[in-house]
Amino acid sequence: MSYTLEAVGHVDSPYKQKFGVARQPGLVPAAEICITLNPEFHADCVRGLTEFDYIWVSFVFHGVLNEGWSPLVRPPRLGGKQKMGVFATRSPHRPNHLGLSLLKLERIDSGRPVKIYCSGADLLHGTPVVDIKPYIPFVEAKPDAAGGFAAAKPPELAVIWQNQAEHALSETERQLIAQSIAQDPRPAYQNIPERIYVMHILNYDVSFQIDGEQAYITAVRPHIGD
Repeated sequence: MSYTLEAVGHVDSPYKQKFGVARQPGLVPAAEICITLNPEFHADCVRGLTEFDYIWVSFVFHGVLNEGWSPLVRPPRLGGKQKMGVFATRSPHRPNHLGLSLLKLERIDSGRPVKIYCSGADLLHGTPVVDIKPYIPFVEAKPDAAGGFAAAKPPELAVIWQNQAEHALSETERQLIAQSIAQDPRPAYQNIPERIYVMHILNYDVSFQIDGEQAYITAVRPHIGD
């Protein structure tokens, strides 16, 4: 039996490419997104939602739809070497390419179209949203639950700005870039200190290197169209 899902809205995100997107929600507090609902979903659809601090956002991993799925994946948390079943991970390479993120609700603009602003996001720009639900703490918070191989928050890299790379950035932009790189966006199997990585975030191309537990941001340039 098959089912058809239609997006209720789309995401405007500072993450413009898959490389560099936070691997889990909440790891980059400065990552703010806007979910713009389709015109048919007016203010009545979000009545009462501002009474909640967090929302569940169901979405489609649209950036990997053409990559298929695999029953076994290599979670970055395990160094990219050990395989786990797809249903034991949050890999985007899933049979139905559906994702679920718990995001902090910042504010709602109930005009036309309705815009929902969230922070701590891990969503790619243009992500189709298929559902939104409020987070209910007394039902869903399980602080003593086992977390498997992802029980502890991964260590963050120390971020060092070089060559006055941050000179022209706002404080909000600096926080977003630094917090994102601190999560170590490299593929788990790569550890090449001399390699320069480039991440398209906001309207910038950010160049950086990683050596041990430190990340060095070497340049921030305006993004040139793809």
